[in-house]
Amino acid sequence: MPSINKLRTALPGSGGPAGTGRRTADDGLRRLRAALTAFFALDGLLFAGWVVRIPAIKHQTGASASDLGLALLGVSAGAVATMTLTGRLCRRFGSRRVTVASAVLLSLGIALPPLTHSALALGLVLLVFGAAYGAINVAMNSAAVDLVAALRRPVMPSFHAAFSLGGMLGAGLGGLVAGQLSATRHLLLLTVTGLLVTALTARTLLAYELAPGDGGAARDASRTAPDAAGGTEPRTESPTAGGASRTDAAPVRRTGVLVTVLGLIALCTAYGEGALADWSALHLTEDLDASAGVAAAGYSVFALAMTVGRLSGTWLLQRLGENRALVLGGATAACGMLLGALAPSVWPALAGFVVTGFGLANIFPIAIGRAGALAGPSGVAAASTLGYGGMLLGPVAIGFLAEWFSLTAALTTVALLAAVAALIAYVARRAI
Repeated sequence: MPSINKLRTALPGSGGPAGTGRRTADDGLRRLRAALTAFFALDGLLFAGWVVRIPAIKHQTGASASDLGLALLGVSAGAVATMTLTGRLCRRFGSRRVTVASAVLLSLGIALPPLTHSALALGLVLLVFGAAYGAINVAMNSAAVDLVAALRRPVMPSFHAAFSLGGMLGAGLGGLVAGQLSATRHLLLLTVTGLLVTALTARTLLAYELAPGDGGAARDASRTAPDAAGGTEPRTESPTAGGASRTDAAPVRRTGVLVTVLGLIALCTAYGEGALADWSALHLTEDLDASAGVAAAGYSVFALAMTVGRLSGTWLLQRLGENRALVLGGATAACGMLLGALAPSVWPALAGFVVTGFGLANIFPIAIGRAGALAGPSGVAAASTLGYGGMLLGPVAIGFLAEWFSLTAALTTVALLAAVAALIAYVARRAI
């Protein structure tokens, strides 16, 4: 397995000119980036394909709305329960190997829901699907952290843009084939697609070793050691017979605190993503008297703004830096959501959703990337668990608040938590 670092630093007389080695290394990094981008897009494609067939599977199982809601918790429960375990697997086997294995499981798991005929059976197979979904998200984000360090460019948002584009493609194609294909055939086709994409890209993803030093500009090489797939992991001293020394324990505790802070930032912003996915259309129809077609555009314009924001994320990070991008993104999302929730008519509300999407676009990928740079796959797993917890909390919290107060008032909590994320990032600016 050739090392990117060795290729980049090749000397004349040891296999070719230094320039040739550098070009070969850069080509290898580009191929790795393209392969990893494909896995992010595949994740979005498969998840969106499942989501658009939920109504058909509800009808097939005969589940009531409440039974379906409980069954759908299987996805969330499986994902959250698996994330911490996936961090350990990434340390043991390497993030890229776990990414490939998780993609296979996710592709197979998406074929299971249409085979069920009761809400209980659906919930059980969704635990499997959710476990694979959680695993691939931790693994591919961990792999992306290592690759970002090797590239020495802040390209993490571009991977999440691929996820968003895959989701838009999956939802669009799902809508087109819904009338022509049964849920069973549609999701089986996605299984075949997922396995084919995995087979075509896995070899490239595993082809190179990211040797220690590849990410030296982004990560302290003195505190890292190679993982099983050539990535890097934070090095901690082994405890002595009398236990770890205070000088060893203090940095570990500090890193844990910083990862938790980044996870809270991710939680605050993922809360908004989950809330808008489930409640934006209802807000437009019930509070602003929008037609069904216009209401459906609410989440669409938000998702499109998120995608565009992530596609421009590298450019933004290169000009602002990570911390300023976090603070500015949170503040922008807070202002946009206040407009989206409190606007007296439909079009200003849609504009508010667009501004919110731009604001939230890069906060989650930045937070997960920083957590991974600080603590490797364990950091990605911890921050992701908190972040996805926010995505689960959002729709539920909005529902209760809407019942107690109003949906308009409930949606302002999205703005509140976005502002909290900006405040946390500003206060902790010297640490993270």
